[in-house]
Amino acid sequence: MTFCLSGIGSFAKLWKSNPVLLGRGHSYLSLFLTDFCGIRNQQRWFSLKTVSPQNTKATDLQIAKARYLRKDEGSNKQVSSDSSHLFLAGAAKKRSQMNPQSKDHALPPVKNTIELPTKPLNSKEWDKLKEDFKGKVNFESWISSQMAQCHSSVDVAKSLLAWVAAKNNGIVGYDLLVKYLHLCVFHKQTSEVIDVYEIMKARYKSLEPEANTLLIRGLIHSDRWREALLLLEDIKKVMTPSRKNYSDCIQGALLHQDVNIAWNLYQELLAHDLIPMLETLKAFFDFGKDIEDDHYSKKLLDILLYLRNNHLYPGESFAHSIKTWFESGQCSGCGKTIESIHLSPEEYEFLKGKIMRDVIDGGDQYKKTTPWELKRFKNFVKSCPPFDIVIDGLNVAKMFPKARESQVLLELVSQLAKQNLRLLVLGRKHMLKKSPRWRKDEMEMVREQASCFFADNISEDDPFLLYATLHSGNHCKFVTKDLMRDHKACLSDSKTQHLFFKWQQGHQLAIRNKFPGSGITFQHILSHDTVVQTTGDSWHIPYDEDLVERYSYEVPTKWLCLHRKT
Repeated sequence: MTFCLSGIGSFAKLWKSNPVLLGRGHSYLSLFLTDFCGIRNQQRWFSLKTVSPQNTKATDLQIAKARYLRKDEGSNKQVSSDSSHLFLAGAAKKRSQMNPQSKDHALPPVKNTIELPTKPLNSKEWDKLKEDFKGKVNFESWISSQMAQCHSSVDVAKSLLAWVAAKNNGIVGYDLLVKYLHLCVFHKQTSEVIDVYEIMKARYKSLEPEANTLLIRGLIHSDRWREALLLLEDIKKVMTPSRKNYSDCIQGALLHQDVNIAWNLYQELLAHDLIPMLETLKAFFDFGKDIEDDHYSKKLLDILLYLRNNHLYPGESFAHSIKTWFESGQCSGCGKTIESIHLSPEEYEFLKGKIMRDVIDGGDQYKKTTPWELKRFKNFVKSCPPFDIVIDGLNVAKMFPKARESQVLLELVSQLAKQNLRLLVLGRKHMLKKSPRWRKDEMEMVREQASCFFADNISEDDPFLLYATLHSGNHCKFVTKDLMRDHKACLSDSKTQHLFFKWQQGHQLAIRNKFPGSGITFQHILSHDTVVQTTGDSWHIPYDEDLVERYSYEVPTKWLCLHRKT
């Protein structure tokens, strides 16, 4: 057997896509984003060969702003998308701004007769608010509609329902329940969604589509997500479910690792001649980057053809998901697929069970954490929808000694919250007490943007962080500078320790820098598993450089790429 040495280089160079600009003769055109790069016909890759006419100038596509090049007497004149070209994105909006419509017939805005409450009210306060209401419509119906439209606090809405129930022998009408449900779903209050679901099941034989749609959207984030599928069946009895109904159920199935149900629902959606929502298709690609499966890859390629055939255009976030899927785990030296850092669903469940038993429930280092407090925390997590990121608040806050702790934590939470991520901040009770390092107003802003759990000051944070991250699912990441070596040592065998380290590398967000005014930056999470790998006709071998000291919790950055000589 003969192998030829393809290259020895750093990981960053080995996995980097080299741009190939269009020029004379043949060239390869990438489907995505900013780069024109070769697409190999290996599992996730296929080749597109285009014939470029002579004297064609190099063209660069940018996802942020479309532009094109026009040949003008041998020189390239750049024409921006700011021009009035009929078919360029943004042109219609620009024309409308240049030719504003007359506002003579616009209706004057309707002024609210009262201000919506911003905190829960008691019975007397609700009575007073109703007396001040000057509208001709039903007060309870009007105020609940306004609260749903303005996304008021769930606690405020709950106080309204309590006031209504107290006046009506404990009964709250169907319409008020639906509007309250709307708020619970919007704020992702899963436990409240389930409570309303139980009330409606007990009181009504059937629900109309709006209520079923809200319940589906609310249940998919809970352990009872399969009941959303039953509600979908109820909708089918009277009408064709909407594409949003299908989208929610598909995303729920993917969130809970049931990919077969997700694909079946997708095919059912297409069979009804419904156009899938782009966020549904994006969810398939996001899920696919953690899977090495030819059958799944073929289905994703079918989705790309569906976009082409139906003239659908992905948004920027979706385009990045497609790019990430295409580029994940590919060696640019030989085009072979590298083993993913992400665990399979079976590996994840195995590791989750072992950590729950050996580390969280049985670890000696957690004697400072009382069983009562751990139980209180478990109940808290189970009442919340799955988190996207769990933050070790005290650990993060102390990373920059010259900065105020509460300010550092607020900056991180605000930055992540802008990405519509569901956050959990873990901390200690002393963080809520006013001090020069912990400002109350900043901690209140943290609590407005993230779920928070503050343990006793003597408790250990790590069991809470591990439990919440694992309970939320394989998509959930965590932020801490703790290397978790003690937890790895608690695991009983080398196989489980390797799985834990692999999971940690794929899920731990490590803060790299904090720049004033430009936010916090994270280290890049590896997409591949750093172990010696082979595909039969190729070998990829990570190795240590001479004179570079590597600690046991670190992995090499250099790779040797070998493939069979043909």
